[in-house]
Amino acid sequence: MFHDFIAWLVAVFLLGPMQAEIRQQLEAARAPTGVVQQVAECASAAAPGLLARAEADPFWVARAIIGSWVGLTTPEEVLRDAAPGCAPAMAAARPFLG
Repeated sequence: MFHDFIAWLVAVFLLGPMQAEIRQQLEAARAPTGVVQQVAECASAAAPGLLARAEADPFWVARAIIGSWVGLTTPEEVLRDAAPGCAPAMAAARPFLG
């Protein structure tokens, strides 16, 4: 039950808004479709890592959610922190992110 609750929190308050914001920034900057798709796939693939990190460190997920909501933490920072394998995708997207 706790696992399901944490998964819901991560999906609704962290992963969903993070993906939407990154996609919006990339599309507004007219990033190539391949870059947008690569970042979206990486963010989706990062979900299990985000969930594992959230279960292992509930304070991290609380800081990440609150920090992203108030603008102290960017979605790129959360993704880079939780899913180091996304570094190439984020490097390709960086020129288009404001």
